[in-house]
Amino acid sequence: MLNFFLSALSLGNIILSSAIIIVSFSLFLYLAANNFRNSVARSFSALLAFVTVVYIGDVFLQRVSIDPAASFGDAVLWLKFKWLGIAFIPASYLHFSDAVLRATHAYSRRRRVVVFTAYLSSAMFLILVALTDLVVRDGFFYPQAAQFAGGPLFPLFTIFFFALTGWGLYNLRRARRRTITPTTRRRMTYLAAAFLAPAFGVFPYLIFASFPAEFSPPLLLLLTLVGKMGIGTMIVVMAYTVAYQGALSPDRIIKHNLIHYLLRGPLVATMVVGLMLSVPSVERWLGLTRETVLFATVIGSIVALELAINLGKPFIDRIVFWGDRDELERIQEIDKRLLTTSDLRQLLENILAATCDLLRVQYGFVVALDDGQWRTEAAVGPREQMRQFLGATDLFQLIGGADEARVDGFIVRDGFWLWRLHAKSREAVLGVMAVAARAPEPNLSDHERKLIAALAEQAALALEDRQLQQGVFSVLEQITSEIELLQRARGKPRYTGALARERVEEELLPSPAFHRAVKDALDHYWGGPKLTENPLLQLKIVQDTLEDYEGNPTRALRALIARAIEMQKPDGARSLTSPEWLLYNILELKVIQGKKIREIARQLAISESDLYRKQRVAIQEVARTLASMEERNQEPKAEPQPSSNG
Repeated sequence: MLNFFLSALSLGNIILSSAIIIVSFSLFLYLAANNFRNSVARSFSALLAFVTVVYIGDVFLQRVSIDPAASFGDAVLWLKFKWLGIAFIPASYLHFSDAVLRATHAYSRRRRVVVFTAYLSSAMFLILVALTDLVVRDGFFYPQAAQFAGGPLFPLFTIFFFALTGWGLYNLRRARRRTITPTTRRRMTYLAAAFLAPAFGVFPYLIFASFPAEFSPPLLLLLTLVGKMGIGTMIVVMAYTVAYQGALSPDRIIKHNLIHYLLRGPLVATMVVGLMLSVPSVERWLGLTRETVLFATVIGSIVALELAINLGKPFIDRIVFWGDRDELERIQEIDKRLLTTSDLRQLLENILAATCDLLRVQYGFVVALDDGQWRTEAAVGPREQMRQFLGATDLFQLIGGADEARVDGFIVRDGFWLWRLHAKSREAVLGVMAVAARAPEPNLSDHERKLIAALAEQAALALEDRQLQQGVFSVLEQITSEIELLQRARGKPRYTGALARERVEEELLPSPAFHRAVKDALDHYWGGPKLTENPLLQLKIVQDTLEDYEGNPTRALRALIARAIEMQKPDGARSLTSPEWLLYNILELKVIQGKKIREIARQLAISESDLYRKQRVAIQEVARTLASMEERNQEPKAEPQPSSNG
């Protein structure tokens, strides 16, 4: 019975150690990929790395200790490997707490020196562990547990460990007192509560090294098992708090991304590892080879867990974002119903194919109005007849002629039957659906008439939805940059004394109102109220150049914008495909030449959605350039020094 209990505790410890490794390493990668520019995130990543090293050594050590033929000499390598993490955890604790305190504008050169000295001291302790018996020495080795005993200098390391950990906790308490907003204070509370997790992860090894004979293997394994459960939870809480440091996204996005990352990454990996470690026992029960059971376990668990997460995602989101669940459901519904250009084309092709199959004809097309021009949205069958018909027919005159309407609701012309695609209001024609005429005169049955009317209504609805979406996209394009600026300002926590000064990307961008004025001026570069009444006309750099443009501020602003665009021009010969020329090409083609988005995207060989994103970046660059020009113009001029001969 005792052996079974020891085996269960040993297996549980291995699984939990593996879970801590997976969680720590996963969070290390997450923070490195999403928030590595932030000093708090970087220092916490270092702490996670050292915790990961400790538990990697713990897993391998446990695998060695359960081998009946193993001895203490076999465990020494992994016991010393664990000290790669144990030795540096105190220094990384102090480093992390110092970074948090500096984020509140509590700067101290003395603390920075102490952090550097702490890392040097940790390195010295590691060298002593690796090469001497002064810190640790021969300990005990049980079938399920192995540990060093303390050496002469071990009490010194214990003092070093707890002194730096306590100092780190004191720094966090100072940082919490300096916060002034409830949100930041709450996050600091979470951080302080979970701060001791890595210390608790190392603490048992320090105690066991001090009094190895006082602990029996079952008690040792039970204590470490309970400790690891809490450690894993607290590490996640710490990472959750650190993820907000310096982040520009809304809290909802950060929380959503982190939770689903933990579900799809660490949780799935931990479950798979746990099942894999249980395979030897199942092997004895089922009488199958280990490889067979292992493959089936891994494949089945991964597929089942991914399916469970996908099915549970809506319920998880409702629980996590309970207060915003109604808005989230609407956002998700919009995402499902949005039509891309490809979606619209495929939908119209399906409607055309269904119409042609119903009428037993071979070709047809759908055209839509776009800025007063007819644009082909979809076509089925040979294109030559369509091109000839569109080239020889004035569709504006055709759809506007009342005498062309037939009883069946469509128009017969030159071998085609055409249906007007009306908006819901019936006040405008959005496009035309045409199919090859199967007879000189209409010969539709009542059933065919009803079906085609329904298909034409679907095509009209798709075109109208697409127009509405384009309007939404246009509005989003105008406000996206402003939202980004507001989120950037919102992402900086407020502390006593000053605003947070964490360096973030594009921190020096102008205000949202300035950015909006620049975009309006670019949109109406060749004339319009958004140029002639633009707030940029009041810029000092514009007023100072009025004499060069006969007192005309609009011409002066246009020249200023042209100069700002030219400043985006890279060196060398112009290229329409080179990445470094992309922003300038977008500005020159759209603003100076006045070309349409679709034409620019085709000329630059990029998608329209990508063009919209790059256009926002280009506008930001022009705004930054104009702001810099204005700032330089406002700098006081150096007064001429009096001549020494005067």
